[in-house]
Amino acid sequence: MKASSRHLAIYVTPTLTTEDRGVLGEIHQMRKQLRHVLKTPKRWQGGLRRSALARAIRGSNSIEGYQVAEDDAVAALDGEEPIGADERTFLEIQGYRQALGYVLAMGEDDYSTFDSTEIRAMHYMMLQHEPSKSPGRYRKGPVFVHDDRKDQVVYEGPDAGDVPALMDALVESLHAEPEIDPVVRSAMAHLNLVMIHPFRDGNGRMARALATSVLTRSDIGEPEFSSIEEWLGANTEDYYAALALTGHGSWQPRDDAHLWISFNLRAHHMQAQTVAQRVQEAGTTWAELDTLIAENSLPERALDAMFEAVLGYRVRRAGYLKRTGVEDQTATRDLAALANAGLLVPHGNGRGRFYTAGESLQRIQQNRRARRTPLTDPYPWMRPRLATAP
Repeated sequence: MKASSRHLAIYVTPTLTTEDRGVLGEIHQMRKQLRHVLKTPKRWQGGLRRSALARAIRGSNSIEGYQVAEDDAVAALDGEEPIGADERTFLEIQGYRQALGYVLAMGEDDYSTFDSTEIRAMHYMMLQHEPSKSPGRYRKGPVFVHDDRKDQVVYEGPDAGDVPALMDALVESLHAEPEIDPVVRSAMAHLNLVMIHPFRDGNGRMARALATSVLTRSDIGEPEFSSIEEWLGANTEDYYAALALTGHGSWQPRDDAHLWISFNLRAHHMQAQTVAQRVQEAGTTWAELDTLIAENSLPERALDAMFEAVLGYRVRRAGYLKRTGVEDQTATRDLAALANAGLLVPHGNGRGRFYTAGESLQRIQQNRRARRTPLTDPYPWMRPRLATAP
């Protein structure tokens, strides 16, 4: 069935206000400063990038109810077994990790381009472990978003017959108007995909992955730190409220996406502030860890395990082996030395053995938190506005 012209319309980019333009300028200034700091390779960069990706994976999946510890998200990145996540949840995490890995890889390819087949392929990567959810294929019937907390349907997507044409219109929009800032284009891609709801399942995660993909293929820089998925996961109620106030319960694209754009700019601004704090903390933390290494006559390679413990991760021998490249006996000896020095605390035995931060590393954790300053909200009016969502 041919889609009607009414349905072929998708949400269009609204005009930014003076307030929006000011916030957007501050976002790019913070991103520029981050690029400058990371221009010179530093020892802690690898750990910080891994944790940023893990937080993005964890954040996006938490919105859909798949809760995992951050170090289990790291395990998915490293191809390791989880410590606490159940099999079903970890399969979801692994699927999203695969799709996000593809997003980052394509961001480095000067010849990559968006098309509907690529979007469907990303969906397949994400949900290939669930054949019943039709991974990589558009839905054939109606779709309703149900709010379990309110026990009510909060959104009805467009007719299934219109989905292919709407997705073509979305892809076309990703190539049009290159003068639109990539942060804004990313937000509009996110909005249109989640409102079209082209798949039986995984639409929210696909929309967030597509938004990250738009950013990584722009010149925003440092793609591992460009995603707002962590922030959205930590502010899920606000995220749903912004969608509800924009979508009005059904597919009715209209030129009223301004609140959604401001919401995304707020998320980027708050996430950029958070990243700036973490970068500063990482340098200070590694200096403190250097002191502990010298005091306890430990090899410098042990810094990696100590930094992970300070982040709150459970350190495992398999991960230590992979990241340091040492032999089995050397890894066993290093971890035993860290435990004997009281820097790590062992838990369990055999393959299930892991280590957590000892007293000295816990003090570093506490000092990190104590030094943090509150984030500045660029849109102080927004949370009261979101609270009016039905």
